[in-house]
Amino acid sequence: MRFRRGRFADVLDRQLVLFERENESLLRDVEAALAAHTRADRDEAEERYGDFLDLVETAQDELVALRDGYAAGLDEDTADEYRAAFNALVRKRLPRYGLGID
Repeated sequence: MRFRRGRFADVLDRQLVLFERENESLLRDVEAALAAHTRADRDEAEERYGDFLDLVETAQDELVALRDGYAAGLDEDTADEYRAAFNALVRKRLPRYGLGID
């Protein structure tokens, strides 16, 4: 049986590659913030985790803007299908950013 990639597979792949390329610095900052939280002593850990969450939210906002910008050019039913496919792929490929993307 042949695996079906889905209606939007190619455009979603390209969009996420573009997102990663255009937001390379932000994604590095997210990882650095997580590492800083991990290394922080008890007194500083909560603040470092807050910094990490702020950066994750910024990345999520960028993803949502990308998703919604593309969906705006589609009819309502197709846009809903596209958004669901986009969200699923983000959860799979970029799980750190997928939880709050709905």
